[in-house]
Amino acid sequence: MVVGLMQLGISLKGSRILEVRGRSTGLARRTPVNLLRHGGNEYLVSPRGNTQWVRNLRAGDGRITLVLGRRRWDRRADEVPDEEKLEVLRAYLRNWKVEVGAFFDGLGADAPDLELARIAPRHPIFRLSAPPGSGGTLPADAAE
Repeated sequence: MVVGLMQLGISLKGSRILEVRGRSTGLARRTPVNLLRHGGNEYLVSPRGNTQWVRNLRAGDGRITLVLGRRRWDRRADEVPDEEKLEVLRAYLRNWKVEVGAFFDGLGADAPDLELARIAPRHPIFRLSAPPGSGGTLPADAAE
């Protein structure tokens, strides 16, 4: 249902369709993601860990496309080191704990730093930036 809404151009709390090139075929692979805006940056967090989209992104050149309806935004994705993940994880859990909390050992945004640091290596996070000349920012429907 969520993917269908995104194809119609309707986002739920920042949901988008991530398009990334497959590492074997080179074909575009699509998956729904929750876009997070936090501290003036855009992030993608993988609640399920080292998924196929994460592997494809790591194997590629960092170029992705976010899709909502007919709108498309090119982005560059750079992986965030584990030691910089805590505040991003907190913000992500604040927004989507009900949806993804089970993948984070049941931890929430109020978890102690030590607990979040323990699970941080299992959850890849990518900071997004617009490539030069791409223009435009994503619509501001993702809560900060």
